[in-house]
Amino acid sequence: MKEGPDIAFLGSLIGDPARANMLTALLSGKALTATELAGEAGVTVQTASSHLSKMEAGGLLRQRKQGRYRYFTLADDDVGSVLEAMMGFAAKKGHLRTRTGPKDPALRYSRVCYNHLAGDLGVRMMDSLLAKNFLTPETEGLGLTGDGKAFFEEFEIDFEPLEKLRRPLCKSCLDWSNRRSHLAGSLGSALLTRFYDLGWAKRVENSRIVAFNVAGEKAFLKTFPV
Repeated sequence: MKEGPDIAFLGSLIGDPARANMLTALLSGKALTATELAGEAGVTVQTASSHLSKMEAGGLLRQRKQGRYRYFTLADDDVGSVLEAMMGFAAKKGHLRTRTGPKDPALRYSRVCYNHLAGDLGVRMMDSLLAKNFLTPETEGLGLTGDGKAFFEEFEIDFEPLEKLRRPLCKSCLDWSNRRSHLAGSLGSALLTRFYDLGWAKRVENSRIVAFNVAGEKAFLKTFPV
């Protein structure tokens, strides 16, 4: 084995079908128990616990205990970005495990990717922010311009708590259904929360779909024109 990053190890962790199903379920951003993840993977709870231990040891998951239950989430934004990018690459190469179902159009239009907006609307928002020069491409990711910060502050985004986080403020994430980038990072997460707070959209229960109501979608499209 040559020296350097061990992508084979990570590939083996993600590549198992049961573990891939668990990771995909956690892309919703929700914390799930071993029992819930066993159901997502179609395996016994004992088998799921073994898979979860391996993924936690590999840095893909983290857990917290609350009462009698242990809840699992993705370890950080980087894990979500890698999974979303891999899903996009698989779709591009035609490696699809199921046929398109009734929910696919809604997932492609607007969904949560770990903790930020993805899908057609997520890509539109990114395109709009770049076109207005509110965000700028940089070597290490995305930069926030002065005009951009003023725009977001007017949109009632509070930067003080965001700037204290160890996460990147602005980060691009490859969208699996569009194979183009949407906005991640703490700013992407704050914007999705703001959409919920404004009553523009809400999460569909037990799904990654973010459903915008008619008034919310109209306001979103006006706020982020292309």
